Amino acid sequence: MTHVGWPRSADQRGRTRAVDREAWVRSLIEAVLFTAPGERVNRPDFGSGLNQLVFAGNDAALAAATQVTVQGALQTWLADLAEVESVTVASVEARLEVTVSYRVRGAPGATTLTVRGPA
Repeated sequence: MTHVGWPRSADQRGRTRAVDREAWVRSLIEAVLFTAPGERVNRPDFGSGLNQLVFAGNDAALAAATQVTVQGALQTWLADLAEVESVTVASVEARLEVTVSYRVRGAPGATTLTVRGPA
């Protein structure tokens, strides 16, 4: 089954770009990670607010809070589509690195998504 790609765009033929289920779920995970709570009008509690953490102090407490926040947001919004196996947050020098390991429901293997903050 194919899904509309996100962000919406056209393919080579000028039609709406379609993606497979795994790519679609990955784009939904990215949407949850990069949407700040309050940003969506009809869903003010949607998102994890990961972008806002760029301006927070980078330490072990921030890493722990980020892990809990991201895990909770993904469980709340995507539990029916993906099973989050782990969320690890590392403070590497001046950069925050978030790694989400998940399994798309109905798919055979696990997938990993890593997001790195600016240096």
